[in-house]
Amino acid sequence: MATTYSPRLKDTYRKDIVSALKKEFNYSSTMQVPRLKKICLNQGVGIAVADKKLIDTAILEMSTISGQKAVSTKSKKDISNFKLRKGVPIGVRVTLRGDMMYEFLDRLISVALPRIRDFRGINEKGFDGQGNYTLGVTEQIIFPEIVIDKVNKMMGMDITFVTSANSDSEALALLKEFGLPFKNQVKK
Repeated sequence: MATTYSPRLKDTYRKDIVSALKKEFNYSSTMQVPRLKKICLNQGVGIAVADKKLIDTAILEMSTISGQKAVSTKSKKDISNFKLRKGVPIGVRVTLRGDMMYEFLDRLISVALPRIRDFRGINEKGFDGQGNYTLGVTEQIIFPEIVIDKVNKMMGMDITFVTSANSDSEALALLKEFGLPFKNQVKK
């Protein structure tokens, strides 16, 4: 009888978070409780127009951070002021779902966010009105997988948490239960 592996936050969601949110928002069914659908990582590398090797480096770093192969995003139109042509790679993205998503979230909360200098919590203003939250990270070196000596250029990234919540307040409660350290959060 082999035991199957399940990420820590996935188990926490099933055991604790569902019942806490069901009680807080008076849901009649556990299927109404919001859940995390996916986490999207996005990194704009606009300076890659001049240096093509930066895209390859960004893909390698993003793949290392997420544990999943990153893909480049290409420009959709020509913009002469930026010396940009249609179809030129200008960014990198990864979409995480399932166990990979929970593993990344666990590493983000426990290891990466505490490594930010002068960290006092993340801003609550990143919600979009439909229950999704976007967090901006200024440096990729907060992730322990990145070797600082091999970094050519400091680049930030956007991390978007896509939830099944109907409102921002439900999504905020869900992300707080997962352990994301918001600025105005009351300590338990």
